[in-house]
Amino acid sequence: MILATEIGDKTFFIAAVLSMKHDRSAVFLGAILALIIMTILSSAMGLVLPRFLPRQYTHYLGGALFLYFGFRLCYDSSKMQAGRASDELEEVEEELLQQSNKKADEEEGSSSSSNSLSRQGSRASSSQHNKRWYQVVLQALTLTFLAEWGDRSQIATIALAAHMNPVGVTVGGCLGHSICTGLAVVGGRMLAARISEKTVSLWGGAIFIVFGLHSVFLEE
Repeated sequence: MILATEIGDKTFFIAAVLSMKHDRSAVFLGAILALIIMTILSSAMGLVLPRFLPRQYTHYLGGALFLYFGFRLCYDSSKMQAGRASDELEEVEEELLQQSNKKADEEEGSSSSSNSLSRQGSRASSSQHNKRWYQVVLQALTLTFLAEWGDRSQIATIALAAHMNPVGVTVGGCLGHSICTGLAVVGGRMLAARISEKTVSLWGGAIFIVFGLHSVFLEE
């Protein structure tokens, strides 16, 4: 499920674009930490949900959510142009550009005071490099966590954990996120630019429909 929904999603593009400009290990670490935390939280929500609603209701609610997302993705795919790159890639690049410009303005304001410290260049450079690595981890973690909150993959994870083994859902979700994030970090912008939003939406919708039909008609 994660492979079907996360490839071409906003979190995928965040990792892809950030990996072009920053250390890939820092981007991967920050993004995967955020996704693991989100997966654990989502599975915990699904585990607690049957305590407030009868398991029979959560079972059919999960199936209905899968079917809704599936038909919605297929409908959106029918409205898209073939071969067109995802709009979420442009949205992510624009957000990162705005953050970069804001940070550049802040650094420019403090550049005059930093000139007096030029004698300590080597040690300051090393310290700044380490600081930047941690900043990249924090940036990737924050952006990915905020982008994943309320996303369809989070809702689907909650629905799965509500009527399946939450440990299995958590492990499968973390593995799926690791594969997707790894592809994004390694492939970078080239891989992201070749992804067709129409194709991703169509296949994602089909898989969601299969999950929904299996949940409603084949599971007890």
